[in-house]
Amino acid sequence: MARWLSGFSRALAIAVPLSLGGLSIVFSDQLAHPPAAKERARPSTPVRVVTVEPIRVTPRVVGYGKVVPVHEWRAVSRLEGAIVSTYQRLEPGEIVPQGTPLVQIEDADIRLSLAQADAQLASFDVRQTTLNASLDLARRDLELSQAELVRQQELAGRGVVSEAVIEQAQRQQLSVQGRVVEIENQLALNEAERRVLSAQRALAERSLEFTTIVAPYDLRLTSVNAETGQVITRGQTLLSGEGIEAVEIAAQFPMGRLGPVVRALQGGGSVLDLDAQVRLPAAGHLVMWKAQVDRVAEAIDPRTQSTGIVVRIDGPLAQAEAGKRPPLRRNTLVEVELSAPTVSVLALPVEAIRGDSVLIVTDEGKLTRRSVSVGYRVEGLAVVGSGLAPGDRVVVTDPSIAVVGMDVKPVEDQALKAEMTRMALGSEKAE
Repeated sequence: MARWLSGFSRALAIAVPLSLGGLSIVFSDQLAHPPAAKERARPSTPVRVVTVEPIRVTPRVVGYGKVVPVHEWRAVSRLEGAIVSTYQRLEPGEIVPQGTPLVQIEDADIRLSLAQADAQLASFDVRQTTLNASLDLARRDLELSQAELVRQQELAGRGVVSEAVIEQAQRQQLSVQGRVVEIENQLALNEAERRVLSAQRALAERSLEFTTIVAPYDLRLTSVNAETGQVITRGQTLLSGEGIEAVEIAAQFPMGRLGPVVRALQGGGSVLDLDAQVRLPAAGHLVMWKAQVDRVAEAIDPRTQSTGIVVRIDGPLAQAEAGKRPPLRRNTLVEVELSAPTVSVLALPVEAIRGDSVLIVTDEGKLTRRSVSVGYRVEGLAVVGSGLAPGDRVVVTDPSIAVVGMDVKPVEDQALKAEMTRMALGSEKAE
């Protein structure tokens, strides 16, 4: 048995090498050929792209500012005295219509001054009448004395009367003439005193108007420092309020972004021709108001290089809706959007532009880099000025996996294109 096992082992030692040698000869032709091309090629890398095509874009720029009322009012006392009555709902936050009496100041002293002035004016009228009558009599006496003097002079010429009689007639004529001048002076003085008294009466009458403080226009009271029985002094602030007919927002806009929007206006328009919309984020929805550009601020902010544009909203209180649109109040921080008419342009997502170039998928499925120029930006879109044409496929995939020259498989990003459409037109306009 041991001899048999020993012989079998020797046979295996010879047979195995011979078998391996035979197999190598059989498959030697196949091993000599290179692998198939399909086995050599690496699979193309999928990349997300958007195909460039004209898109409707609303050129716009967004700024931020705080709401302030167009009109502000302070009631400053022009008199000294006691407050005798006030408006029944004289409280901060109360809305009062134009012409509403708010504070009544005691006016008894002023009315007494008016009565006294009226009595004095009446006495001046009586004195005027008396003096006019006296003046008529004095002038008649003057005429008689002058005639008598002439008569006596004629008699003296004929030697009938003495020189003493003529002197007596002259003294009489001068006396009467002096009386006429005196009465005329009294009349002039009486008229001057009358004018002074009339001015004093007008001043008292004007002060009487100041005893009642009324709302100059529809307003909301913001502070109240007046109550019945309070003694006030001249120059004391009693009330303050703000008009409710309109509010304005001085929003700040970067100069570099405002310029392209203004240039998008047709016919050389100005900032005042832009459409304006005010937005306020609220719970679950966005509140919007239609506004109009009112004016441009007087200077540029030296720190931020931004300019202030003031927009106005008329009737903000009337536009308020409970639970939907709150009333615009002072110091509310809002977003202001200025926009030009919609235009058709070529635009890309901002993240697709790396520096001043983009990655393009060629017709052969390879990546290449192309330089582009950007006109302006709208939200997350960059409006391309040059470098692209409709039909170009621009890569929007993470650049870390996109290398120039590599073979790629372009996949159109439909979700991004839908988002581009939304960004291009912005939110819906306020009614």
